[in-house]
Amino acid sequence: MGALSESEVRHYRQHGYVVPSYRLSPERVLELRSALATVIDANPETRPEQLVSVHTREKGVEGVVGDAIFLELARDRKILDLIEQLIGPDIVMWGCQAFCKPAGDGMEVPWHQDGHYWPINPLATVTAWIAIDDSTVENGCLRVIPDSHLDQHLHGHLVEDRKDVVLNRRVKNHHFDENSAVDIELEAGQLSLHDIYLIHGSNPNRSPHRRAGLAIRYMPATSLFDRESGGADASAGYMVDFSTRPIWIVRGQDRTGRNDFLIGHQGPSMPSQPESR
Repeated sequence: MGALSESEVRHYRQHGYVVPSYRLSPERVLELRSALATVIDANPETRPEQLVSVHTREKGVEGVVGDAIFLELARDRKILDLIEQLIGPDIVMWGCQAFCKPAGDGMEVPWHQDGHYWPINPLATVTAWIAIDDSTVENGCLRVIPDSHLDQHLHGHLVEDRKDVVLNRRVKNHHFDENSAVDIELEAGQLSLHDIYLIHGSNPNRSPHRRAGLAIRYMPATSLFDRESGGADASAGYMVDFSTRPIWIVRGQDRTGRNDFLIGHQGPSMPSQPESR
């Protein structure tokens, strides 16, 4: 348990996503659920689907007070073992966001590609989407368009003039066939992994059951987190600030020699050395 099988790696390469056999313990899930409740209570002005940077305790420009347990999870060796099989031994963790859809009025995430939003050059990231609650079709689980990552191309996105979506941009309809979508249903503690180019989204939650998950973003340390591409910006639907966001080298070393691991760090979120093995 913990490492991806050959068939799981092959599925990820071919289809752009995979659900590994690895899962968190029930005790770990309860800890994450409790921490998420604390974060939601500490950020009453923020929709629970838009809790960006929940792994940092300092509010900062992005406006969310997080909890260190999520940073601890992002550094978990067993999760990093999964990530290493997909992007190599030098790993930067640069984002950690909670997507918590309340029962009854959880917001939709339109079809999109993550790379459309992110300042990474060259574009490369694996997202670990970790279920804190059971994630089902009924309560708005993650949906993906298999194979949509294969050409490694960012498609045109439209801007949605809506207030009921987490992100206000979506891939233009002619770039994909929604009938090919796969629903990624997960039990609490399971996780999925998906590629930066994969088209994905999720339906609103109109069910009586909450759907909470955590998206942890890992890029290979051969890529640059390009802070000069922009500062504080809420144009996508909520505030992000890549110019001041802290990032961590969580395994190996920075192969670019240009990533900045000091900006944005203060107090308990100061960077530490990556794990030794």
